[in-house]
Amino acid sequence: MPDGTATAHLLRPKLLTTLSEGYDFPKFQRDFVAGLTVAVVALPLSMAIAVASGVSPERGLYASIVGGFLVSALGGSRFQIGGPAGAFILLVAAAVTKFGIEGVVTAMLLSGVMLTLLGLSRLGSLIRHIPHAVTVGFTCAIAMIIFSSQLKDFGGIRLESPEPGPLFPKLMALGSHLHTLNPVAVGLGISVAVIVMIVRKYKPLWPGMLIAVALASGASVLLHLPVETIGARFGDIPRGMPHPVLPNLQWDYVVKILPTAFSFTLLGAVESLLSAKIADGMSSRKHRSNMELVAQGIANVATSFFGGICVTGTIARTATNVRAGAVSPVSGMLHAVFVLIFVVAAAQLAAFVPLSALAGLLTVVAWNMAEKEEFVRLMRDWRSATVLLATFGVTIFSDLTKGIAAGCILAAIFAATKRPVAEEGE
Repeated sequence: MPDGTATAHLLRPKLLTTLSEGYDFPKFQRDFVAGLTVAVVALPLSMAIAVASGVSPERGLYASIVGGFLVSALGGSRFQIGGPAGAFILLVAAAVTKFGIEGVVTAMLLSGVMLTLLGLSRLGSLIRHIPHAVTVGFTCAIAMIIFSSQLKDFGGIRLESPEPGPLFPKLMALGSHLHTLNPVAVGLGISVAVIVMIVRKYKPLWPGMLIAVALASGASVLLHLPVETIGARFGDIPRGMPHPVLPNLQWDYVVKILPTAFSFTLLGAVESLLSAKIADGMSSRKHRSNMELVAQGIANVATSFFGGICVTGTIARTATNVRAGAVSPVSGMLHAVFVLIFVVAAAQLAAFVPLSALAGLLTVVAWNMAEKEEFVRLMRDWRSATVLLATFGVTIFSDLTKGIAAGCILAAIFAATKRPVAEEGE
């Protein structure tokens, strides 16, 4: 069977390709199991990412349902799972602080249009050539930002004013309120992180994240633990999907939102194609980068109508999909259906989930996201180290877009002087 290289340039969804090859009941069974497995992972993670982004947890679930279904149905990868991603926490949280959720959904719609145009213009292959040191730099920076964003809920720390966004003001504010630290919340957060890591090591096919969150929630209810829960902060999660609403597209408002939309577009393109590339490596297949960008764009436009948060390719869930035996995009579509069933039938259970448990989940996500070995390897060469540290530092202290730009400019200078940055696998 061909690996898809010959058709990688096509603007044709992989779903059509896999169906044309022949799709029978045994393949559906494998996709069913994989979709259910991914949904079990996506449930707690989608809510955790939404909470960390400063919005209510159901908005992360809407992204998994609407965006996840469309990314699989229209995408250029057989195995890509779309939904909310930890990489977007910083950008979404900053947009929520500045513009509110209305600004986020407008930026998503604009970003979705940009992503679609990138794919239709066949520029996906260019995005894939972002230097490896830049990718590692911004990935490690995002991991650190995610970790710092969870310290408040992880420790149950109470602040008298909104939590600052920038890293050092955030750490100073949290440090000055350490006297409000809740040992019980810390214990739950640590327990969740430990359980997830133990299950992943010894029982990798088990849904470690859901098990950990369920145990923490059960302990919180049965023992009446003094910790803040989803229900205490956000109330009950609505059952079912909201009615679609067109985001605010007034011209003056759109102009203000454009820089945020551009940041969403850049990160969404890079993160999605990186995730698809990882799926290729695990499955010996070849994704269609331009079709993938079109699908990501359409998914973000559609999700914005339902008030969800940014949709992109999710590395951990995509890898879980491959490991669980998926054979086609049907598994990703089924994962979205399973999440929808949860929202309709059991959303009220989410109210009992401790916020420190979700913080424990994202702490593990941040640890796994950071490419620690690659960071150390790239530091051995001064050129790659310069690009790496520039990307990392500018992303931490300024923003993601400037961080990627700084790293790419430096890499281009080294390339122009015939002193190339170390590439992956050297």
